[in-house]
Parts: sequence; structure tokens; C-alpha cells
Amino acid sequence: MIRRGTDHRLKRGATLIAVFWIMAVMGLALVATLKISRYQSDVASSQISGIEARQYAEMGINFAANPAVEEWSFLLQQSFENGAGFEAKILSEGGRFNINFILFQEDKKLLRDIFQSWGLDFDTASEIADALSDWIDTDDDVALNGAESAYYEGQGFFNRPFNRPFYGLEEMRLVRGMDLVEAANPAWQDWFTVWSSGGLDVLEASAELLAMATETNVEATQALVEIVDGPDGIRNTEDDQPISVPDALANLGIIDESGVIGGRLASDDPVKRIESVGYVDSVRRKIVLILSSRTQNPQTLDRREVAIQ
Repeated sequence: MIRRGTDHRLKRGATLIAVFWIMAVMGLALVATLKISRYQSDVASSQISGIEARQYAEMGINFAANPAVEEWSFLLQQSFENGAGFEAKILSEGGRFNINFILFQEDKKLLRDIFQSWGLDFDTASEIADALSDWIDTDDDVALNGAESAYYEGQGFFNRPFNRPFYGLEEMRLVRGMDLVEAANPAWQDWFTVWSSGGLDVLEASAELLAMATETNVEATQALVEIVDGPDGIRNTEDDQPISVPDALANLGIIDESGVIGGRLASDDPVKRIESVGYVDSVRRKIVLILSSRTQNPQTLDRREVAIQ
């Protein structure tokens, strides 16, 4: 009888342990289910917020594309209930270097200077500049350090180079050596465009890009930028000061007898870049629209949603 009672208690103990284990497993399964459900709910909520944020970004695009709206208008920054709103900017696409313009001007020195400023050595910068030039010309003659069809065929690409101007910055990535440029400066695309009318816009470009174009220092071009920004020191406001290319060169103390420096510059490029960020709480979406001008009948040159850093 003692042995039977002991066995019975052991069985009851084992049963209780098994029940506890089952309850624990069920509890873990329930917790996991709740977490999955919460995650799915968060994803769905984020997707809905993303759609709404994109709609607010579209609203900003519509305001900014209206030629009656000035660059400094309060209409470009609006907030609504529930932490939603948009912030739009009207910029000149001429604030970036037009890669096709540079190459057709055969201004390889400017490209070399840019690439060297990012840490590439002279020889590598020269090779990439030549390869970019070979990409857009119509012949199969290899520049001194360039790359034509024979090189690309050796890499397994039988349709390169395209022998035409770049249609977009993504195409530049296909050129020999551009992987080295991207490694040296992952933000290299912020420096270039294919949409502007030509030279770098002295009314829009940053001091860094102006210094590169004019072969001067950033301190000097920063002083020029401050003149353009006007008394309030803010770009694209009502007190901005217009300036011509000759006046900009004179302000920098540049005597441009060859015309090379002046040929790199422009003033008041008509091509406009509209950037609009829509937001709902912490969810943000950005749309970029490139217009040929801000007239009554502009041509849309490019439109895309871009990732926000």
C-alpha cells in the first residue's frame, strides 16, 4: 500500500508538471500571437499613414507648381490636425552640375577637380572623366584613359556605352570607374543633374559647388552666397538679391580672360526642382518634381518619390 500511494503521488506530480508545461507553452504561444497581431496592426497602420503622408506630399507639389505661389509663400508649409502636413520647396535645378553640359563643353578638368576633392587620385579621376566622355560621344575612339565598346564587351556588356547624353543619373553608374566615385562619395548624385539648362546657377548653388566651379575657396563663395541670400540670410525668401554671372565673378575677384570659369556658370535657370515632404506623425514621404519652368504650361521633365535620409 505504501508503494502504491507513493506511485500515485509521483504520477500526480508528473501530471501537474506536464500541465504546467502545457500552460507555459500555451502562454508563450499566446504572447507570440499577440506580438504578431500587434506587428501586423503596426504595419497596416504604417502603410495607411504612408498613403496619407504621400497625399500630403502631393498637396505640397500642387501648391509649389502653381506659378502664382512665390518661393517664400507660407502656403508651402502647412500643418493640419493629427500631426499631419507638408513642407514644400521651390528650387532651381541649376543648383547642381549638369553632367551632360560639362561633357559637351569638354570640361574634364572640372570633373577631375570634383573627383579629386572627394579623395580620388589624379590618374583615377582622369580615367573616370575620360570614360564619362566616351560614354556620350558618338564614335568608338577611346579617349586617353577612357572606355569604349571593347572594354565593356570584355566585361560582358555588349550594349555599352550608349553613345548619347545621359538620360538620368542612374545611367552614370554604368560607366567604368563610377563605383570608385560612389565609394568616395555616396552622395555624389546630390552634385549632378541632367535636367538644368546648362551652367551652375549662381543664385541657387551652394558655396561648395560654386568654389569648385570657380576654382576658388569656400570662404570666398560663402560670402557670395550670403549676398544672394539677402539681409535675412535665408535662401528663397523675399529679400534675396539677384546677381549676374559677371557680377558674381567680379565679387569673387576673378578675371576670366579665357571664359572657362564664366562658361561654367549661369544665372536664374528656368528649370525648377520642387521637393515636397508630406508627413503624418513620424511617417514621411518625399516627392521630387522637375519642371521645365513655372509658367502656365510647364513640361514635366521628371517625377519620383525618393527615400528620406
